[in-house]
Amino acid sequence: MEGLKHISGALDRVAQEALVETLREAVAQAPLFTPVMPRTGRPFSVRMTNLGPLGWVSDRDGYRYQAAHPDTNKAWPPMPGVLLELWQRYAGYEHPPEACLVNFYQQGAKMGLHQDKDEEDFAAPVLSVSLGDTGLFRFGGTERGGKTATLKLSSGDVLVMGGESRLCFHGIDRVIGGTSSLLKEGGRINLTMRRVGRAA
Repeated sequence: MEGLKHISGALDRVAQEALVETLREAVAQAPLFTPVMPRTGRPFSVRMTNLGPLGWVSDRDGYRYQAAHPDTNKAWPPMPGVLLELWQRYAGYEHPPEACLVNFYQQGAKMGLHQDKDEEDFAAPVLSVSLGDTGLFRFGGTERGGKTATLKLSSGDVLVMGGESRLCFHGIDRVIGGTSSLLKEGGRINLTMRRVGRAA
């Protein structure tokens, strides 16, 4: 699909380990929480937190970006420099990201097919970084119910969804346990950087 770029091994092992340590410090400030679906209150199977000026949350009131953690009401920790460098290198977009969603997948966690469309300007891509066990990423077209394909996202990989692929339906079918030794107790971390508002 046009605009979908998979950069295998964008971060080497040393850089991955350093980023995990940074994330541990961030989670101490902004603890992982379990979001729930709007209206139904059904919990997600992933836990999440955010980095940067804005963070994405989901609760009974809907999906939205906000400047504070929903439980602590404190500002989100800043995005690490290594993530901003990856954005500059691969996003192909002149303005910096405003939010970085951190999803933690334990064994059995998955993410159903969805579109990322809570942002104002779809000219900016979505860039994600994978850490830990390999995730089976499924993606399709911009209409629900169409043909889909799968891609294995390994630790250190970067995925960019821009252009036509910016609004493609996508999700994680499952996490393949034992495929990485990066996280002591296994699982997968996915960091997704987004530009939320329109650039001035």
